[in-house]
Amino acid sequence: MQDEPIKKFDLSIIGISFAIFIIGIFNLYSATFNEFAARGLRYWQVQLIWLGLGSLAGAGMLLFHYKLLSRVAYPVYFLNLFLLVLVLVAGKQSLGARRWIGFGGFHIQPSEFMKLTAVLAMAKYFENERTLTSGYRLRDLWLPTLMILIPVGLIILQPDLGTAMVLLLTFSSLMLFIKIDRRSIMIILTLIAVAAPVVYKYGLKPYQRQRILSFVNPMSDPKGSGYNSIQSTIAIGSGQFMGKGFKKGTQSQLNFLPEHHTDFIFAVYSEEHGFLGALVLLALYLLFFMTTLNVGYVSHDKFGTLLALGIIMIYFWHVFINIGMVCGILPIVGVPLPFMSFGGSSLTTSLLGIAILTNISNKRFMF
Repeated sequence: MQDEPIKKFDLSIIGISFAIFIIGIFNLYSATFNEFAARGLRYWQVQLIWLGLGSLAGAGMLLFHYKLLSRVAYPVYFLNLFLLVLVLVAGKQSLGARRWIGFGGFHIQPSEFMKLTAVLAMAKYFENERTLTSGYRLRDLWLPTLMILIPVGLIILQPDLGTAMVLLLTFSSLMLFIKIDRRSIMIILTLIAVAAPVVYKYGLKPYQRQRILSFVNPMSDPKGSGYNSIQSTIAIGSGQFMGKGFKKGTQSQLNFLPEHHTDFIFAVYSEEHGFLGALVLLALYLLFFMTTLNVGYVSHDKFGTLLALGIIMIYFWHVFINIGMVCGILPIVGVPLPFMSFGGSSLTTSLLGIAILTNISNKRFMF
């Protein structure tokens, strides 16, 4: 009888995630096998180190019931807010952005962890809120909206438009799930339509506005803001059906493709493995989303359902935006591809999310 919980331990989410990571680490090796990240370590080696650290943190997350996260949701959220403020004051600056805090030989990006802690705080907030049959109205949502807008504002100041966008889209997805009344939705859409041109003119930096213009017509500035998009689409298209082969992608190997180890890692993969390889990767992501959505469905409590859905939306918007911008159907913003792009904070956050989803999935056997 004691072996029964072990037999029922669900490893499907971990297995799918690990399969994507294996593809990602080989792809990262191919893209950067002659490049060093720091301290004599290559990018793929550093990524493996972060895999180990993130896996240890995720394993610790599996040792207790996920409902305990409800007790620490707000303290963790405010700690993350403090780190976002600390980044603006004493963070490391790179490429005109201040997004990282250094600890020893490693650097963490608090905005990556804010995606997870914000979802945790939202799940905590709505856990005890009564469900309104007619849907929540705007006056019912001022506090959770404020809890999202504060970190979004701090992240935009770094600046990091991509992470701020993912945070807002994840929050919007959760709000639709908890049900907002139709009148409030129409008011929100109207406010967005009115605010969009104002934000575009006064809220975005010149280079961010130029990225939007280059999205509409990349050839308007082929050597400037349109360069990344043009090189990315060339890389994907040159892969054709079967790809050029492992370590044979010319766009990445000859450094035509910028940020080929982070934001444009999908372009590297598509160039080397072609349309067929891209279909395999997209099929794995689809299987991942189908499996994780079932976690929210089978959860026995509101907190678990909201937490699972919020985490799933983080992954979804990352995949949707990253692949969309790499393929040229969305403007270019700094959003990594889960389990594929290089980045310690991004990978650790993804692994913690997987641990929480697995925890929620397995605890259904306890009831």
